Amino acid sequence: MAQDHELDKSLDFTKLIKMAKPALDKGEKVTGELKIENVNRTVGTTLSGKVALKYGYAGLPDETIHFKFNGNAGQSFGCFLAKGITLELEGDANDYLGKGISGGRIIAYPPKNSTFKPEENIIAGNVIAYGAISGEIYLRGVVGERFCVRNSGASAVVEGVGDHGCEYMTGGRVIVLGKTGRNFAAGMSGGIAYVYDDDGQFQSKCNMEMVELERPDKPDDIATIQRLLENHVKFTGSTVAKAVLDDFEKELRWFVKVMPTDYRRVLEHQAEIEERARQLSAR
Repeated sequence: MAQDHELDKSLDFTKLIKMAKPALDKGEKVTGELKIENVNRTVGTTLSGKVALKYGYAGLPDETIHFKFNGNAGQSFGCFLAKGITLELEGDANDYLGKGISGGRIIAYPPKNSTFKPEENIIAGNVIAYGAISGEIYLRGVVGERFCVRNSGASAVVEGVGDHGCEYMTGGRVIVLGKTGRNFAAGMSGGIAYVYDDDGQFQSKCNMEMVELERPDKPDDIATIQRLLENHVKFTGSTVAKAVLDDFEKELRWFVKVMPTDYRRVLEHQAEIEERARQLSAR
């Protein structure tokens, strides 16, 4: 088990690979806690390449590799993160966190001794989860512009976003537990976003060209929101998510489901095909 290592400013890109060797070679669980600074960029990317080279897109079982970082992460933290790797950050991050994430898990929250409210402060920069493929991102705090732009399959929870959230999104599930900037869902053709809108201001900030706003009252919606919020509390200690879960039936009414119109038709058509197949097999 690797632990208590420290990243230096020059960041040897082989360091995480060396620490994770038991996982890479034998699939054994590896953990470690390290310091990180703003000059440390693309942390986790080279390690993900090694996982992909040996195990392909399937990666490793969840939590095979878990590294916790303390400090301020540079750009592209967790870029292309492979399945089986969890990167936990106690601190804050720069732009492009989770770019192209491919099955891994990223967790970020402010230092535990912070006195400010996380839901009112920045935890990471712009263009989070750009081009994400799969995996999970849990951010206790607010992020900048273009959150989940071109997300095609990852799940993400955040406590506020800037302008152009979920721009050109084609898949995945997103929960925003707070305010959004303008032009949310511009070009969004797939995936679903759930926005907590207790002041009724969200519709005026949403680009309605390709989406419709609904109540998330279907069983799948309710289960998705509940599952992701439970994970958010578990991984980040979010008091905002906990407050929603503590009175879930009442709080659910404040969520707005952002549903791309074409995506709905695809899902409905798929459901019809599956129902026909079920009826045929029952004969």
